[in-house]
Amino acid sequence: MGKIAYIFPGQGSQSVGMGKDLFDSYAEARSVFEEADESLGFSLSEMCFSGTEEDLALTANTQPAILTTSIAAYRAMEANGYPKPDYVAGHSLGEYSALVAAGAINLADAVKTVRKRGAYMQDAVAVGVGAMAAIIGSDLSTVQECCQEAAQQQICSPANINSAKQIVIAGNAEAIDRACEILKDRGARRAIKLNVSAPFHCALMKAAEEKLSIDLQGITFSDLDFPIFENVSAEENSKGARVAEALTRQVSSPVRWLETVQNIIGRDVDTFVEVGAGKVLSGLVRQIDRNPNCFNVEDSESLSNTLSNL
Repeated sequence: MGKIAYIFPGQGSQSVGMGKDLFDSYAEARSVFEEADESLGFSLSEMCFSGTEEDLALTANTQPAILTTSIAAYRAMEANGYPKPDYVAGHSLGEYSALVAAGAINLADAVKTVRKRGAYMQDAVAVGVGAMAAIIGSDLSTVQECCQEAAQQQICSPANINSAKQIVIAGNAEAIDRACEILKDRGARRAIKLNVSAPFHCALMKAAEEKLSIDLQGITFSDLDFPIFENVSAEENSKGARVAEALTRQVSSPVRWLETVQNIIGRDVDTFVEVGAGKVLSGLVRQIDRNPNCFNVEDSESLSNTLSNL
């Protein structure tokens, strides 16, 4: 086996009950949820395990919930003999999970920061003003051209470049609607409006970016135990001094996931392990390149199965 990368999911992978099996099965996972509850001053664990889908869908709750679940899985993996990864990466919010795993930021600072990040993103744009849509079956240059055509003095741009044929766009709701129609006329297989609370990773998030920048400047980031591939550059970084700027720019910049995965594979990585709720990123890796092995860890069964495969 070659090198291993651990990848951490972002928003969209949440569901009530996530992390409960990890909490029940591993003391290390339980301590992660307990630390998050104490840091936030409310029972995030209760919201994750038995709350409502509506509460969990609020981005100020979603973000710490996904991060905590991912780190609970990671700590259980550590305690059960998993190898250290050669590289880590995270999709949007997942970048924070990857940084906790790599020792750049502690869990308490991370959950508090992403809760504020979620609130800033939610508050940056009034409900209904922004939108996002997934474009299936159209290449990046075509999506960029159609977004420019649809903008008409509004914001409309690629937000998540997930694979060669799956790109999410974000911006003003009217511009996104126009872009969807133009893209379908230009041969896109599907253009699907997403049920999201805000238009992430576009220029409408600049106000959130400015607020988050102040919080990030107050955190001392350590050098990483293993390199991370950043969303904004798709390049690797091991220096704590670079983290705050990358996380700041990430708020209104596209997630360059396609390039990230390609660059990780270019470092002789042949195995990806998705750490946390869901298998979305594993599916994207397979869209990008069919050759690497893809596994996930989200509960005790998948933790055991993946370890036996590794």
